Amino acid sequence: MDNKPKEPVLSRVELNKEKHSKKKPIRIIIAVILVLVLGLGAYAGSVYLKAKNAFDKTYDPKTAVKQDSFSGKEPFNILLLGTDTGAFGRKEVRGNSDTMILVTVNPAKKKLSLMSIPRDTMARMIGTENFSVHKINAAYNIDGAKMAMKTTSKVLNVPIKYYISMNMGGMRKIVDGVGGVTVTPPLTFTYDGYTFTKGKKVHLNGSQALAYSRMRYDDPRGDYGRQLRQREVIMSVLEHAMSFSTLKNLDSILGSVSTSLRTNLTFDSMVKISKNYRKCTQNMSSDYLHGVGAMIGDASYQVMSDRELQRTSNIVRNDLGLDSMNIDNNETYQNSMNSQFDWTSGDSNQVYYIYDPYTDELWNGDRAY
Repeated sequence: MDNKPKEPVLSRVELNKEKHSKKKPIRIIIAVILVLVLGLGAYAGSVYLKAKNAFDKTYDPKTAVKQDSFSGKEPFNILLLGTDTGAFGRKEVRGNSDTMILVTVNPAKKKLSLMSIPRDTMARMIGTENFSVHKINAAYNIDGAKMAMKTTSKVLNVPIKYYISMNMGGMRKIVDGVGGVTVTPPLTFTYDGYTFTKGKKVHLNGSQALAYSRMRYDDPRGDYGRQLRQREVIMSVLEHAMSFSTLKNLDSILGSVSTSLRTNLTFDSMVKISKNYRKCTQNMSSDYLHGVGAMIGDASYQVMSDRELQRTSNIVRNDLGLDSMNIDNNETYQNSMNSQFDWTSGDSNQVYYIYDPYTDELWNGDRAY
């Protein structure tokens, strides 16, 4: 159980599916959220009132936090959820959260950290009446942001009180609204019909930026390479957000916000974050939960070793200024019951079993997600 997990080895069919799937929102949502929350303080006067009216429509009272404290002294987490609705013909009201990123802001360290969580991560759904295991991206579809936050919190053993969700349609419009992004590709590749040339600076619109940030399997560095490109997009969006062209498009941007974004952060809290935590954007780091491919029933999952769960938990807790704690949850329990599982084989078709923690017998629940 202590072996360091390797990157999952995907079949040709899985690679092809990843390359051509139009259902996954891309992780450029980070850039959008940073602009909307941390860049909010750049605007004033009548613009402030427009922003307030738009963001008031996004507020989710069902997951309200009793008392916000954004004095600029306390660290906090925000779970970013990118949902697979609003584009490519998808009309579902909620959908799965195919992008999940935990953002940790620590003013003492003047640091902002991004921890990506694979959508196919095996996780116990926290908040269901009976024991239930699905891919972690299903939590949002089953019971909204409340379950997504509780489930993610339990997997990583970290506190999560705040969330921001956005669908794909809104993301693309907002990126276009800030005038696009300027990037210099670190490698040459083609994705979703767009070609990017190594070392050639290029300005991208919303659709192009989505493609630039999504590609993974043609990058020899895998997710690390993708995160490098995502960070490049983030910084470019922040720069363009303060431009005059963005102000000209503000009505369109705010219109997209009011219909595409949901959050339990009040507008006043967003303003405080903008004012008191802005310097944290000058020192950003990113990481992700490294999974191992496995088959649970007839579905492909990412399962996490005890060591990887502990590593990730330690990073986030340290960024929050909390002491490390030994991980002890459903995921470590399932690992202990799967003593036959070879974490180093690289075989993504290897079988992983789910056990009922109350009986230690094989779980017979549904696996629809």
